[in-house]
Amino acid sequence: MLAPVPITSSAPEPVTPDAPHPLHRPLLTQEWLDLAFVHWAVDPAAVAGLLPAGTVPDTLDGATFVGLVAFRMHRVAWWRTPGVPYFGSFPETNVRLYSVDGYGRRGVVFRFMDASRLVPVLMGRLGFRLPYVWSRMSVRTDGDTVAYTSTRRLPGPRGAYSRLVVRPGERIAEPTALEHFLTARWGMHNPFSGGARFLPNDHPRWPLHRATLVACEENLVRAAGLPAPEGDPVSVLYSPGVPVRLGRATAGPPRGGPAVP
Repeated sequence: MLAPVPITSSAPEPVTPDAPHPLHRPLLTQEWLDLAFVHWAVDPAAVAGLLPAGTVPDTLDGATFVGLVAFRMHRVAWWRTPGVPYFGSFPETNVRLYSVDGYGRRGVVFRFMDASRLVPVLMGRLGFRLPYVWSRMSVRTDGDTVAYTSTRRLPGPRGAYSRLVVRPGERIAEPTALEHFLTARWGMHNPFSGGARFLPNDHPRWPLHRATLVACEENLVRAAGLPAPEGDPVSVLYSPGVPVRLGRATAGPPRGGPAVP
């Protein structure tokens, strides 16, 4: 059984555009395509109680963030098997928070992961203990905009929904510190046996575009136990996507030892 992640004196790892611990034997491969990243700043105290034991809110200039991230999951595959064409490809929308553990690993914590395929939802919930929920969803391109819709089915709360429409702009040559902080995330922290485990990922550098938020109608953030967003987002980004590799979950230090302060 994995032990809880302890809080140690290790400082957070630097925010880097490349994975600090590249994966040599990935457990899963997949593609994340047509992503919209919409973020609001929040007080770390407002979300600290929603993170797994052994993690604390990751902050930038005293703030942490709530992200609503909509995209298309494409061709999920185990090890070196071919990607699954139907059950492995589906729209997904996440509500996520930002975390750091005692070994200095920065990650995200998912509050909800809405997906449109029931089989992957069940596998994610049972196999990885991830907060997947089954929703009716779509991702559509219309001219120069991309629209993402989601309406919760099971297990609820029924009626939770989101509708995002973004207009991608020019590609970003050099992301800001905030844009790096929100997107250069090389793993997730997931509650496990009273603590947390860390599931790492790696992928090429994000091709990022700043975007205009044309429409945002949602209650997924509030349904995830978070305060409803107030005011305009602090960041709206779009990416055409990247191929991704995910490793095995661990509750111990990263390979090569704990982070050095």
